[in-house]
Amino acid sequence: MKKVEHIGIAVKSMDVSLPLFEKLLNTACYKQEAVESEHVLTAFFKTGETKIELLEATAETSAIAKFIEKKGEGIHHIAFDVEDIEAEMKRLQGEGFVLLNEVPKRGADNKLVCFLHPKNTNGVLVELCQEIRS
Repeated sequence: MKKVEHIGIAVKSMDVSLPLFEKLLNTACYKQEAVESEHVLTAFFKTGETKIELLEATAETSAIAKFIEKKGEGIHHIAFDVEDIEAEMKRLQGEGFVLLNEVPKRGADNKLVCFLHPKNTNGVLVELCQEIRS
């Protein structure tokens, strides 16, 4: 793993959270994107070498809606940048980690992603991210 790529924060409302994080981080949101397959709206901020991703549910069945219902707003996941997501998935499976998806899927911000089950990572949802190469 090369670096922390972003920290995902579950929010109830982008209308409320965007201006809050713009003030907090003293920078504008540089990108908003809907990820239809996950039923979320995302918004990204860059601070130093790390990004902050806000996630708002667009359906009651989304993982973000369920997370907020259970735990409230807050840190949802930490994402790590990897060079070769398929090799990293294979390596981690070999180390005994449980992957939440069998193959990488398209995520926000032009990334292929895979999540690790939090039961194997001290309760932290971990996301692996690889830039989609054209």
